[in-house]
Amino acid sequence: MTDKPFLYVVVCAAGVAEGVSKLITAAQERDWEVGVIATPTAMNGFFDAAAVETQTGRPIRSAWRRPGDPRPFPAPEAVVVAPATFNTVNKWAAGIADTLAVGTLCEAYGLGVPIAVLPCVSGALAAHPAYQDAVARLRGMGVRFGDPYAGEAEGDGGRREFGWERALDLLPGG
Repeated sequence: MTDKPFLYVVVCAAGVAEGVSKLITAAQERDWEVGVIATPTAMNGFFDAAAVETQTGRPIRSAWRRPGDPRPFPAPEAVVVAPATFNTVNKWAAGIADTLAVGTLCEAYGLGVPIAVLPCVSGALAAHPAYQDAVARLRGMGVRFGDPYAGEAEGDGGRREFGWERALDLLPGG
């Protein structure tokens, strides 16, 4: 047990998820204790789960706990969703808590926990009216969004770096 504030990092299934350790490192450097909650699809090889568990010193949560099982993480002081996918943003805004990750986000809002989001959504998906409505609804709920990241190739053929640390800057006191 530590006196450090606890941060939930919700990881969704996007190609950039492989870099989630950068966010964990940045959070730990800012004196956060970190626990990772991943969507079931993200657990299918989108990041190195064993390395993340070693880095945080905690198991990754992806499934609901059974009644009577102890809570594996303390209550969060803040939540970061990175990368946040089209699917997760839409389900969260609609209150469809069919995974632990989305259920956690729905509950965190109800508890008044600050939430920061780094979306990773293609321009074509971001143009969909349902996604635009979802982002507007979540912003109206006080959720803080970083600049969208589409992951598309730039003029030189390279890709812009996913700004993991920006999520922490979106949190109060960040």
